[in-house]
Amino acid sequence: MRILHTADWHLGKRLDDFSRLEEQREVLEEICDLAEREAADVVLVAGDLFDTFNPPTEAVDLLYKTLKRLSADGRRPVIAIAGNHDSPNRIEAPDPLARACGIIFAGYPHSVVPPFTLESGLRVLQSDEGFIELQLPGTTVPLRLLFTPYANEYRLRSFLGIEESEEELRQLLQRRWQQLADRYCDQQGVNILLSHLFLAKRGERLPEEPEEEKPILQVGGAQAIYTENIPSQIQYTALGHLHRMHFVEKHPSPVCYSGSPLSYSFAEAGQQKYLLMIDVQAGGTANVREIALTRSKRLLRKRAGGIDEALQWLTDNSDALVELTIVTNSFLTAMERRALDAAHPGIVAIIPEVKDMRQLMEGGQKQIDLSKGMEALFRDYFRHEKGQEPNEEIMQLFNEILAEEE
Repeated sequence: MRILHTADWHLGKRLDDFSRLEEQREVLEEICDLAEREAADVVLVAGDLFDTFNPPTEAVDLLYKTLKRLSADGRRPVIAIAGNHDSPNRIEAPDPLARACGIIFAGYPHSVVPPFTLESGLRVLQSDEGFIELQLPGTTVPLRLLFTPYANEYRLRSFLGIEESEEELRQLLQRRWQQLADRYCDQQGVNILLSHLFLAKRGERLPEEPEEEKPILQVGGAQAIYTENIPSQIQYTALGHLHRMHFVEKHPSPVCYSGSPLSYSFAEAGQQKYLLMIDVQAGGTANVREIALTRSKRLLRKRAGGIDEALQWLTDNSDALVELTIVTNSFLTAMERRALDAAHPGIVAIIPEVKDMRQLMEGGQKQIDLSKGMEALFRDYFRHEKGQEPNEEIMQLFNEILAEEE
């Protein structure tokens, strides 16, 4: 069985004033082409299909057209789950019609997929809360899929039926996964876990969540889950949330974040983006291949030592979206800014880095480093206004505001 794993499409997301919709259209077309070329049997989309709970119409249209093409009239089923950017209700809303095309949506950890059969040969053999067993067209073994879409800790505890327990969430989730695996997953089928959670290997440093990403591990989120919580029957774990392709664990069962198909902030500048292709047999070890995606604009950061250097670099990198820092002796003039804008259509931000700060200080101004993240900028602002560091309670409140849904 050949499985295509992708995630974090964030359809509708912008980079400041720049729409990414055409880039998203291009890279999703590339994913469809690769699914055909590689003869994938099934596609897994591990959450964050949209960037907001209420995505623009164009983003919704792009999602449904892409998934319908990927599904190839039900010959290649697509299973897509909700991430922390998605509205679970919106994700599941088209499910009855989507199933007729071989597309299965799951918005909640306790979602149940009703049985159905398509002329293509796709058939639901068994289903349970957070579980589905499929017979895929052209394959001789069933696909067993444990799925856990994103939910915050309170909702996860509610869905697991233990609202008041002090037991760690990861242990509750492990127990639920193990019950499903013991009931449905033997070596006569392919056993996969699909989730949008923060998953790490115990004892290792936690990977950083993407810049500008709504944090899972902040207030109101869910604690990290460990690879040791995954049932031993699972042959591959397909994850979404982290934007850099990342192997949490390779042996004995690969646990992978596929990453996003585009770079969505300048913290991801220079990253190569991938989709993952997994070849696996019943009872066997999953083999994971990284396939590079090529149809999106590069995000580049440049620190130039003056206007002339900046103009030359912009000319050499005309096909990228750029964040440009220019080292100068004073503020940029209006004429210099016009020259920079005229030299390149994809300048997202111009950051002047003034060498002589005395001139600025005499005017009562202070240079702001806009390359910093939101939390660092807030700490700088608080120190400037209050003359002291913000305490933990204030930072938790700030992070909670950042994590609020739009």
